[in-house]
Amino acid sequence: MFVVVLSDMTDVDGLIDAIVSKNPMVSRDKLLKRLEEERKKSGGLISDEVLLRMVAAEFGVEISHETFTPSTPLIASLVPGLNDVTVVGRVIAVFPAKISDKKNRRVRFASMIVADKSGTMRVVLWNDKAEFADPDKIRVGQIVRFSHGYTKEGRLGHVELHIGEKGEVDANPKGFKADDYPTIKELSTKIGAITNAFKNKRVNLIGEVREIFQESTFERKDKTIGKVARFILADETGEIPVVVWNEKVDEVKEILKKGFKLQVVNAKAKKALNGKMEIHADNETYIDLFKHEKSFQKIANLKEGMKNVNVEGEVITKPILREVKTSRNETVKLAVFEIKDETGRIWVSAWRKNAEKTTNLKLGEKIIIKNAYVKKGFGDQPEISTRNTSAIEILSRTRIKT
Repeated sequence: MFVVVLSDMTDVDGLIDAIVSKNPMVSRDKLLKRLEEERKKSGGLISDEVLLRMVAAEFGVEISHETFTPSTPLIASLVPGLNDVTVVGRVIAVFPAKISDKKNRRVRFASMIVADKSGTMRVVLWNDKAEFADPDKIRVGQIVRFSHGYTKEGRLGHVELHIGEKGEVDANPKGFKADDYPTIKELSTKIGAITNAFKNKRVNLIGEVREIFQESTFERKDKTIGKVARFILADETGEIPVVVWNEKVDEVKEILKKGFKLQVVNAKAKKALNGKMEIHADNETYIDLFKHEKSFQKIANLKEGMKNVNVEGEVITKPILREVKTSRNETVKLAVFEIKDETGRIWVSAWRKNAEKTTNLKLGEKIIIKNAYVKKGFGDQPEISTRNTSAIEILSRTRIKT
């Protein structure tokens, strides 16, 4: 068996050249013919790079799994019934894990909605994979790779990706640019554009809560009691009523305040009794505060003098808290600790309110530092320092509401 080790080579011509160089008995024409045969069998749903790996094996050439990174299919190209599927997308909604009885056994599952440039889809995580829905594992806005899954038709008739025992979830995949994946803002529809053409379609909205109405209860046909709440959501193009049903009513209470800006993901547009359009939020809908998505710098890329820096990392040294005097003879609190990501490690100086917030940080906790700057620290190495406008968010203590 010949082994081809590729570094950054993922183009078809490069792969063919590498295979032929290892096994001259195999011609380019023969490889291209076999590739075309496999391409027709897959219906264009599997990338040429992946197909070439299978073809190469037929001719005694193995392409290293460690260094070969195949392209992934677009969400819109997926159909039900596929196996060993890999999807990369931006997470735009996270629904907490639940327990269900399935075939006389209890199973745990959670779900997310992910998006790429072609569309959105629901990803269902089963049993131990459901833990990735915990807020300290994956957050809304993050780029995630789901591997070795299978596709099914969901309850609403859309294609879903299911990640089971053989599936894998990579919350920090390398080689993928965040700019290549749409944000919730790019995926949202302006309220003024919601017309009859959107009737019974799922939409995403971002807007400010203008008015809140008192919640009420109702009796279902089976005599159980349901809940309903209503509020008005507005953006610069108009306003629209939002109707929230059942368990979702309790979930949104904390964030349903006048003036709060919300993101409403995967809600249903319906025609109200007065003939106007309204939005319905059910158990398939995600509602949370809208947080402007900022780009995050990798630690290895931080340089002295950088301003307005956003960094995510894991705490690797316990913070040391002390009081220091500034040049203005003011006594303030300072916490010093170290964080790391997959690219490196760096010291952090958290001042004043941020010092107090980090006092009880534990090793292994994940944090986000926003709007900081980079200065020269000990040993002339870069160091992150906070200012009055900086914020530190402790991910492992943050609950993502759905």
